Formats: sequence, C-alpha cells, structure tokens
Amino acid sequence: MRLGFQAPETEEELSQLVVEAAEARTPLEIMGKGTKRELGHAVRAGAIVSTENMKGITLYEPTELVMVAKAGTPIAEIEAALAENDQELACEPVDIAPVLGYGPGDGTVGGLVATNISGSRRILKGAVRDHVLGIRAVNGRGEIIKSGGRVMKNVTGYDLARTLVGSWGTLAVMSEVALKVLPVQRESRTLVFFGLTDFAAVEALCLAMGTPYEVSGTLHLHAELAARVTDEELAGNGAAVTAIRVESFPASARYRTSRLREALLAYGPQLELDSDRSRVFWRDVQSLKMFQDVKYPLWRVSTVPSRAATLIGNLARKIDVRVAYDWSGGLVWIETPALADAAAVEIRRQLAEFGGHATLIRADSTIRNGTNVFQPLEPPHDALAAKLKHAFDPLGLFNPGRLYRDR
Repeated sequence: MRLGFQAPETEEELSQLVVEAAEARTPLEIMGKGTKRELGHAVRAGAIVSTENMKGITLYEPTELVMVAKAGTPIAEIEAALAENDQELACEPVDIAPVLGYGPGDGTVGGLVATNISGSRRILKGAVRDHVLGIRAVNGRGEIIKSGGRVMKNVTGYDLARTLVGSWGTLAVMSEVALKVLPVQRESRTLVFFGLTDFAAVEALCLAMGTPYEVSGTLHLHAELAARVTDEELAGNGAAVTAIRVESFPASARYRTSRLREALLAYGPQLELDSDRSRVFWRDVQSLKMFQDVKYPLWRVSTVPSRAATLIGNLARKIDVRVAYDWSGGLVWIETPALADAAAVEIRRQLAEFGGHATLIRADSTIRNGTNVFQPLEPPHDALAAKLKHAFDPLGLFNPGRLYRDR
C-alpha cells in the first residue's frame, strides 16, 4: 500500500485503499479531520486514511425529517443547512473539538457518529445512536456494507448501524450516514439556582426530571467553572450554578417553567433566563466552554445520578477537582490537577465502588500512553468485543490500539 496520508474522495476509492492495506497487512489510522485524534491511545499504524474529502449532503428532506451526508461532511455545514429550515440535531452533540485545541464545528458527521458523544438534551431526546437511521461503510475486507435506511421503520436484518456508532473507527470506515433531525423548539427557558451544594443540586435536578414538564437539560457547575461561562451574571456571581432547561412553544415553555419554580421553591431563590440567554448558556455547555481555556486533564464519567455527588465527594477528599454534573449527575465532567496519571487510579477506584465508567478526554501524550484512556472491559464483555472486531476487521487493520492496546 502507498504509505503516508490518504484522503479518498469516493466510497470506491476508500474500498480499494482498504483492499491494498489488507493485502500488504498495513494497519490504518482512520479519521475525519483529526479533531479527536488526541482522544484515545496512540494508534499503531503504517498509514493514515482520512474521510475529510468525502463530504457533502446527498439528501435532505425537511418534511420527512431526514438528512443523509457523506462521512467527511463538517458538522458546521450540516447545522447551517438544518438552521435554514428551523431544524437541528436534536441529540445536541457535544463539540469536543475546542477542548482539544481545534475550532468549533470543525468535526465531521462521521466523527460524531463514530464517537457517540451526546449532549445535555440526551436525557429527553436520546443519544446520537438513537438518531442514526442508516450507515454505509467499508469493512476490514474492503467490502462496502450498509445497514438501516432513510426511515425509522426500516429494520430489516441486524442493526449493524448501531454497532458502528461509538466504535471509534475500529470496526469499519464510515462513508455515509443517514440521520433523523427534528424541528428547533421555539422557546428555551432556564431556571438557575446559586450556591447549592453538589448533593442539593443533584437532588433538585433529579426532582425536576421526575416532573411531567419535559425537562431537556439539567446541569450543576462548580463555582470555578461557572465563572468561565459567557453570561456575565452567572459568571460574576461567584457561586456554584445549577440550571434546569425547558423547551417548547412559548406559552407551553413558560407554563412549565412556572410550575417547576413552584416545585423547586425549597432550593432557594431562582433566576430565570429568557430564550436568548438560555440558548447562549446551553451553547457554552455544548462546546464545553468551561473547560476550554484551562488545559488540565479532563475526564468524562458516567454513573448513577443518585451516587454522583458521593463519588465526587470521596474523590475531592483526595485531590482537587472542578466538576460539571450533566444529565442530573449521570454524566460528570471532571477537571483534575496535572498529576502523573491524571488521577486515573483514584477515579477508577471510586467507580469500582459506585459503578460506572470513565474516559480520559484530555491529557498530554505521556499520561495517555501510561494509563487506560477508556474504561477497561470486564472479561465477558472483552471477549464479545474481540469477536465483534474480528467479524468486521479480521486482520485488525483499523485504528489498532486506539480503544484497547491489545487490538
């Protein structure tokens, strides 16, 4: 195979490159524009294959709520096309690129689907995985495969599309994805509380989620992180910020927000952000603005919401941490000091007790090479993952070592 950097423009070219790599037993680093390249272990590859030249929206039916795009299509291009029709990616995918030093919106739709990193609205609308209708890809034999279709009721055969979502380019190289899109909500209102402890905040967020008011975002920021958001009133308050979002038609959003106010009176005075301020605040959250300027190690931890505050409390007794609780505490972003292992031992020790998993999002290469970036799998799950890898990529060509060092 031709070594170096390869950026095919068509699915057929991509297939031929993989066939050549298979014949030469050349492992490949698979990426889009490389905005997430620093996330994960270093790939042991003899060549790089990028899908960045495989771009363009090939089908968009606003009335059918369906968009099909080639894998290298920038997220910014997709969002701009949707905005023209008052539609959006309802899963509100996190833009991880700025945290890793790239520009906002630089990532590709293939990278979005490959990583399945979903945003705050996941608690109401589902993850990226839940909005993928179909995928075209090239497997480790160079075969062009497809799964799913362009409508939700297309369920023929095995749901291979969902298998590829979140696989980090280790099973196949995506060439095209079909996504379900949804209308933009007309009104966004956010209730904000100041100075709540982690325990009180998680309690309030879980209570809000238990109401019938269709809460679409629940967040608690430590004071140091709240000081980094755009809204001057929130940033300048000097206290922890707890935020609860409701989205709907204007009259409905305002009614639901007023009822939430009544249900949460016990948690103190509340500030209500109007639609414009609410959207700015949640865009900050979507781009992880509170973690962009300070380059300390950053972890993404999933756990049971009711256990999150205790987990962080135990961790904080050992190391200094700054924390953002999303999904009512089901997702916790943890910024740690620049320790030799980025606090990996302590974080995984706590997870062993409380349950969950952790991914190291940002750290220098020395730290990433010396620790498990992704959560180690239990033996039965590891065996299943190895079989799945062999079925899609029998020669182990794609992103070897990216997820797990032994494959």
